[in-house]
Amino acid sequence: MERIDKVISVALNVSRNDAKSLIRKRLVTVNGLVVTDIGKKVDEKCDELFCDGKRVSYNKFVYIMMNKPKGVISASEGGSEKTVVDILPEDMKRKNLFPAGRLDRDTTGFMLITDDGEFAHRILSPKNHIPKTYIATLDKPFDDEVIKAFENGIELKNDSCMPAKIKALDENNLVAQVTIKQGMYHQIKRMFAKFGLTVVELERIKMGALELDRSLACGECRYIAQEEISLIKIAEF
Repeated sequence: MERIDKVISVALNVSRNDAKSLIRKRLVTVNGLVVTDIGKKVDEKCDELFCDGKRVSYNKFVYIMMNKPKGVISASEGGSEKTVVDILPEDMKRKNLFPAGRLDRDTTGFMLITDDGEFAHRILSPKNHIPKTYIATLDKPFDDEVIKAFENGIELKNDSCMPAKIKALDENNLVAQVTIKQGMYHQIKRMFAKFGLTVVELERIKMGALELDRSLACGECRYIAQEEISLIKIAEF
């Protein structure tokens, strides 16, 4: 059983306040009866929910896109350290949320937070190789040697990198768009470091084929709509 305002918020991808407003406007019905009590509990598996005449489909799990800021860790619990789950808005918090994958403390951008363990396993499993795209700002320009090495796959200490895509986003080759199919520790930083280049800024902008919502300010987040979930699973490279 869940509060109806929470169900409406998740199902329609709106804020909790907007969901409460819809209920107060008498636009929400449960089993044919108008609901005015925002605290009413509903059985999302059995009850029939409608909003403004349209059936509401509630999903068991939630999927959240966060524009991760610097200084927070990619974990559900961090002890004295602030985590991506800690900074979620209160109305988006629920049990068992965790980040699907990791971003370094100083890396920003697309962070996926969910409570769907099976989905997270599928997109993070090495055998699926879901591509992830980043923008890396460097201290020095990269050249054709770096491009070829990335495209052929780089050997790092104790790790082998699969072929990666890289292209310049500026005339001076100081800003690179990099797409990788793995998620090894500090992978992009280590790949550039092999050529004496330091990554001074790193932002993830895409997971699979789903791009970071640029309307999200740093630290903000939104629910990922059902039609967007399939884009994350796209493994085309």
